[in-house]
Amino acid sequence: QVQLVESGGGLVQPGGSLRLSCAAPGSIFKLSVMGWYRQAPGKERELVVTFIRGGNTNYADPAAGRFTISRDDAKNTVYLQINKLKPEDTAVYYCNAYLNGMNYWGKGTLVTVSS
Repeated sequence: QVQLVESGGGLVQPGGSLRLSCAAPGSIFKLSVMGWYRQAPGKERELVVTFIRGGNTNYADPAAGRFTISRDDAKNTVYLQINKLKPEDTAVYYCNAYLNGMNYWGKGTLVTVSS
């Protein structure tokens, strides 16, 4: 059972920032394509951003400009920095590891944007 552990969610006012973290087992982290998805209330899970081959990134259009993915290979951790948060960013944010045709998911961390 692969464990991805997200953290960093919470309640934040519109315009604020958060940094989400996802820790993964080293063997998975080093071999997988890592990324972030989110699921808003009543909606399907959607892509936020993933790393792709060569260390490049693939951002979904709504995420461009306010979301930044990064990684710390020494800590087997991937981060998602979210700036200028909007109420519509309210969602459960999930870490994803894609490896050999398999998707591995964390349990998610809730981000609530509200005044």
